[in-house]
Amino acid sequence: MIRISIRKKLQLAGGNGQLNIDTELPDRSFTALYGPSGAGKTTLLRIIAGLLQPEQGIIEVNGKTWLNTSKKINLPPQKRNIGFVFQDYALFPNMTVLENLLYAQPSNGIQTKADELLNKMGLQNLAHQKPALLSGGQKQRVALARALMRQPEILLLDEPLSALDDTTRQHLQAELQNLHQQYHLTTLLVSHHVPEIYKLAQRVIHIDAGQVIQSGSPAQVFNLHDALQGINLIGEVVNVSADEVEILARQNLIRIKPSLQTTGLALGDKVSIHAADLSLQKLS
Repeated sequence: MIRISIRKKLQLAGGNGQLNIDTELPDRSFTALYGPSGAGKTTLLRIIAGLLQPEQGIIEVNGKTWLNTSKKINLPPQKRNIGFVFQDYALFPNMTVLENLLYAQPSNGIQTKADELLNKMGLQNLAHQKPALLSGGQKQRVALARALMRQPEILLLDEPLSALDDTTRQHLQAELQNLHQQYHLTTLLVSHHVPEIYKLAQRVIHIDAGQVIQSGSPAQVFNLHDALQGINLIGEVVNVSADEVEILARQNLIRIKPSLQTTGLALGDKVSIHAADLSLQKLS
């Protein structure tokens, strides 16, 4: 269990404000931070990572105190077991892919961990390339692999996929979900993309002007409901299983039983759907 209680002054568009967060993250949970730019989401990630110190705050991770301002406890970033993935990748340009990973490993680490992650992320053939020669998706895979080198207790993701094209973004969403489960991570994601949050997160914390507006499941926070009838909608496939296909369209969550119409649909596909008779057509 991760306990976070933070008070931090913020510069908001309308003037001075304060970040007020009191929350708990269950172990191995996937939580999304949602809200407008400047709401305090990235500030919260940086405080958890130890890159910023609040005026008042407590952070306790699985019984260990990382921050307690009243007791003057503030562990430096290197003593907090976190992985941090930034929107702009933040890779070292003068290092190869492998060197970027090895730089992040604990002092007693061995290269086999880097080799395992390179293989898992499909980067083994790029191990000796430098970041300038990589695509955006490859750079983000390197950043993810580097963040996992320390086997973090918390994985912090600051809009890691927002700069990617739709196809690459969908592939990396699936990889993120798999990594979260395989490495038993507690993950905190900043994202503005509602379908992405719905696909990945179990819980959403909605922040605006430094305050928690609402928290709950994606369906609760975004007021999603099952659409039973309606007009033609453009939607995105957010879940495909043997039992049903789920499509998110205009804040309507539409569930369709598998049929010839749904054959070949995959996560992220855009479809046109007529909610009255649940007929749909994949868009190119």
